[in-house]
Amino acid sequence: MGEEIERKFLVKDDSFKRLSQGSKYRQGYLNSMKERVVRVRTINDNGFLTVKGITTGATRVEYEYEIPVKDADAMLDDLCEKPLIEKNRYKIKFEGFIWEVDEFFGENQGLTVAEIELEREDQPFEKPEWISEEVTGDPKYFNSNLIQNPYSKW
Repeated sequence: MGEEIERKFLVKDDSFKRLSQGSKYRQGYLNSMKERVVRVRTINDNGFLTVKGITTGATRVEYEYEIPVKDADAMLDDLCEKPLIEKNRYKIKFEGFIWEVDEFFGENQGLTVAEIELEREDQPFEKPEWISEEVTGDPKYFNSNLIQNPYSKW
């Protein structure tokens, strides 16, 4: 069983962009119920199918599988809930961790969040200067909820 422990934060400014080059992500949801999320994603020219369980604290079950990018594109176009999530993801090394910063486009233009994956929920870590308020427990920032209530409508 896979498990994901991550914390999520808002980002103050775009100074993080000088530290990494972003990758283009396009993702959608076949199921966005909080008990089980089924996501289809393309990252540049690769496709993925991900199944996630309910979040408890900062932890949840996660299974991810690579699939043909043509299949992922077809599912995104024809089967996934709309609007799709479009974003650039920047991976930034800082003090022994990798921060993933998502800069959203489309219906979520203007939203930028950063996530850090941990080995345990109480694991200490240093925050980069461009990190702001923590939003780990706020469901409106879950990607699966951004399709139903996009940032542009807040």
